Amino acid sequence: MILSGDLTIYLLSCICCLLCFSFWKLYFCRGHLPPGPVPLPILGNLHHLKTSSMIESLRTLSEKYGPVYTLHLGLRRVVILWGYDAVKEALVDQGDEFSGRGAVPAIQTVIEDYGPIFSNGSRWKEIRRFSLLTLRNFGMGKRSIEERIQEEARYLIEELKNTKGLPFDPTLHLSNSASNVTCSVIFGKRFDYQDTDFLDLLKMINEAAALASSLSGQLYSMYTDILEYLPGPHKKIHGLLCCLEKFVERRVKMNKETLDPNSPRDYIDCFLIKMEEEKDNPETEFHMSQLVKSVLSLFLAGTETISTTLRYAFLLLLKYPEIKALLLPGSQELELPPHPPSADPGPALLQEVTQHLAVRAVTDSSPPSALRPFRGTEVYPIISSVLRDPTQFTDPDTFNPGRFLDERGNFKKSDAFMPFSAGKRICIGEGLARNELFIYITAVLQNFQLKFSCDPNEIDIKPRLSGLIGIPVNYKVLAILR
Repeated sequence: MILSGDLTIYLLSCICCLLCFSFWKLYFCRGHLPPGPVPLPILGNLHHLKTSSMIESLRTLSEKYGPVYTLHLGLRRVVILWGYDAVKEALVDQGDEFSGRGAVPAIQTVIEDYGPIFSNGSRWKEIRRFSLLTLRNFGMGKRSIEERIQEEARYLIEELKNTKGLPFDPTLHLSNSASNVTCSVIFGKRFDYQDTDFLDLLKMINEAAALASSLSGQLYSMYTDILEYLPGPHKKIHGLLCCLEKFVERRVKMNKETLDPNSPRDYIDCFLIKMEEEKDNPETEFHMSQLVKSVLSLFLAGTETISTTLRYAFLLLLKYPEIKALLLPGSQELELPPHPPSADPGPALLQEVTQHLAVRAVTDSSPPSALRPFRGTEVYPIISSVLRDPTQFTDPDTFNPGRFLDERGNFKKSDAFMPFSAGKRICIGEGLARNELFIYITAVLQNFQLKFSCDPNEIDIKPRLSGLIGIPVNYKVLAILR
């Protein structure tokens, strides 16, 4: 009994020492980092945050500690950048210093430090440069990509016609359509809407994004070293991503077997040709692991982020049917052409306005848009704080597309409009996303009247999950053929 009592005291003493050391390391070993709230051992500053309204919690802290402050998310110490001035100074004015990518554990368990999105240093520069050049050669930012999107918009319209005006969940329709545009560039083909294998892959992407943005996914990011060895929902993310990786490996194998070096068909072919050119370079970044993980990261980004943004866009159109009148004062209907629209902004300026609203809904529900290591500490530039900065946008919390129009009804630009981030790490698919959002939204509106089964005032645009990205609530819509 005495031995047992001594052992208990010893264990309690060890736990107390560990807690004290954790507190000392978190708070007193901050170096020259900005001020911030006092963290608790193990928990950090989680008691200062509301998971249901993370952005509001960060805004409140910025009002007390300023636009640049230190925060402890569990065992993870970060510096928060809040508002246009702070974010611009870091990402634009000091772009080289803030060009690194911090860890995103939920995704990097499979992708690791590879690809144009999650890599760093010279590897990132080389792969990003190659990816940008290759994607541009296959139409990103050019007329040819608009044609690809227009073609896919026609497939989407036909699929929506099959709903025959009955309520349906648009999630898979939009995921399939958005993913097909990306697939046409990286895989050289599109997939049929009834392809069950591809639908299963899209469901995996949606599920992985939801898990990464769930409470368990956020806790995994904060306590990676601990939860890595414990069971839980976060473990399923790894399995889902591994299945997606195997799909990419199969597509790479198919390309390799039918490759014509003189006539590359897609991103994979170009990468395989580059691999052959550098096969004698022992330090080359162009190898099979890099190819598979680069394609996987582009596949994920080109599917989930755009389809989620489109779901938000249509949800906003349902909740705010007056958007047409705001875009075209004095007009009751959008005057859309009888053919799939191009990406050239029309008089209604629907492209930029709807894009802002849709992307804003996503970024507002997510903590960072990017993670950048700085002096050993990750930096979270909160892009949504820029899009809602009252010094840049009048009455930013009010739904008002008119803020982007001048007194003559012409579109006016704003340097604070950066939904795709800014600086060195600006989204690699910005041009594609802009075109897709405009073409899809206008194509759907010119063919259908969107209706909701209840009063628009009852529509909840608050995300059901807020983490890696904001996941909108599930909803059903009626697409009534015009």
